Amino acid sequence: MSARAMGLCAAAVLGLATAASVGYLAVGRKPCLTWGASDEDVRRSMPGDDLMPQPDLVATRAIRIAAPASDVYPWLVQMGSGKGGVYTYDWIENLFGLNMHSVDEILPQFQDRQVGDVEQLGKTGPRLRIEVLRPDEAMVMASEDGNWVWAFGLYAADDGSTTLVSRNRIKTPGASPLARAFSTLVMEPGSLVMERKMLLGIRQRAERLARERSPREGASVTLPAGPAPTP
Repeated sequence: MSARAMGLCAAAVLGLATAASVGYLAVGRKPCLTWGASDEDVRRSMPGDDLMPQPDLVATRAIRIAAPASDVYPWLVQMGSGKGGVYTYDWIENLFGLNMHSVDEILPQFQDRQVGDVEQLGKTGPRLRIEVLRPDEAMVMASEDGNWVWAFGLYAADDGSTTLVSRNRIKTPGASPLARAFSTLVMEPGSLVMERKMLLGIRQRAERLARERSPREGASVTLPAGPAPTP
C-alpha cells in the first residue's frame, strides 16, 4: 500500500472514530448510563449517595423483576470473587484475574455478609467494604481508595414485583485528559455490556426462585404487558 493510500485510510479511520465519539457524547451517553432506569430511578436518593457527594461520574441502571425483594436480595449478598460471581460474562472478568464463577443457586455459606466486611475483586483488584446492608432493601459497597461507591437498591411495587437499581458513583482524581477520554468513550460502553448482563442474570435467577417457591407459598408475580429490557 502506498503512503498516500495509508494516509487516506488513517484519515478515514480517524474521521469515523471522531464521528462515533461525537455521536456517543451527544446521543448515546445518557442511555448508556441510565439503561433500564426510569426518570424516578435516576432522580431518587439511594443509600450510599452520601458517601460520595460530588462524583465525577454517576451511572444508574435498573431492571424490573417479577419476584419479591426477598427472592432478589440473596443473589446480591453472595456476589463476589470466589463466591457467587457477579452473573455477567465470567470469561471477560477472568481475563483480568477476578476469579468470577457465576452460580445458579443460593449459597448459604455466603448469606451472612456484615457491614464492615471487605471483598477484594481477584488477587489485585479493588477492595470493597460493605457500608450499608439492609436485608431485602439495599447493599452498598465502597472501595478503600475512596474512588468508587457501588449501591444496589430494591424497590417493591404494588403488584409484588421489584425494581433492582444499580448505581455506580466514581471519582477519577489526577486522571489525564487522555485517560478521561478513554474512560468516557471505552469504559462507559464496556460497563454497560457487563452490567446489563449482570442485571438480566439476577432477574433470571430471582424469577426462577420465585417460581420454585410459588407452588408451596402461593407467591406469584406477573408483570403487566409492555416493553421490557430483552436479553
